[in-house]
Amino acid sequence: MKIHLDTDLGGDSDDACALAMLLGWPDVEITGITTNLDAEGRRAGMVKELLAVAGRHDIPVAIGSGTTLAGARWDPKSDDVHNWGKTIQPAQYEQGAALDLLEGSLNKGATIVAIGAYTNLALLESRRPGTLREAPVVVMGGWVEPPAEGLPPWGPEKDWNVQCDPEAALVVTENADLTLVTHPVCLKCHLRGSDIPRLRAVGPLGDLLARQSEAHAKEDGITALAAAHDGLADDLVNFHYDPLTCAVAAGWTGVTIKIMTLRASLDDHILRFIPDPGGRPMKVVVDVDAPGFSELWFQYLERASSKLPLSRIRRA
Repeated sequence: MKIHLDTDLGGDSDDACALAMLLGWPDVEITGITTNLDAEGRRAGMVKELLAVAGRHDIPVAIGSGTTLAGARWDPKSDDVHNWGKTIQPAQYEQGAALDLLEGSLNKGATIVAIGAYTNLALLESRRPGTLREAPVVVMGGWVEPPAEGLPPWGPEKDWNVQCDPEAALVVTENADLTLVTHPVCLKCHLRGSDIPRLRAVGPLGDLLARQSEAHAKEDGITALAAAHDGLADDLVNFHYDPLTCAVAAGWTGVTIKIMTLRASLDDHILRFIPDPGGRPMKVVVDVDAPGFSELWFQYLERASSKLPLSRIRRA
């Protein structure tokens, strides 16, 4: 299976967790990686650094849009030395390279997986109308049904990937053959403190993910969040938003998917998905085998790490 990953890696550590998992997924070829909200090329530089840690230099990477469609800029909040152990060099920007890479992936029959802002996808649709109907598009985002009892009672305003660039999300939802891996369902999938020893035992790649995940948990007050909600793991470190999205795109069957007819409505800068017989049919993830996913993620991460060159493993 071919997958193109469009990511805002460089903030929340689950982007890195998602990419690492895909590197170990059997029979998945990553045809390209594009970054969004990447005005300085730092996100693409981080993608390349993670690929280097994994011993993968065969995957093309291109810098996408630096801002939202409305011109807003969201720079990575990652402190390089704290999260990576060194300063990460930004990648070099090439005009049009990201859209060319996305279109090339589509021509190869790839599924597009969007785990950041949808800006690049909207720009691609603008450049060649009808493009997004030519291949499946799986997105991390969408708020259709509220979170389960015991989880944070967050509404659509907390759905970052949609709300950071709602104009782009509207373009994508009105044109793509879309699967929504919804924000409320992702809240069920946890990286836990009890997982960290196993994660570090994976090797250099696991150690990097553990370092970044723990740093993110501290920055975002995850411990206090977990203590406030009975449905969260007591030792919560992060949510597996993006890894779950990539697993759905790769064909994992541990989720429940419903076909819903939805209309996207942009009101007061918030995009909402509203059930409407006159809307568009979308595949919507409404439930997940969370323990099964946690084990799956570890297995494929360990598989990715087992392919590291011996010299890299010994240096670590």
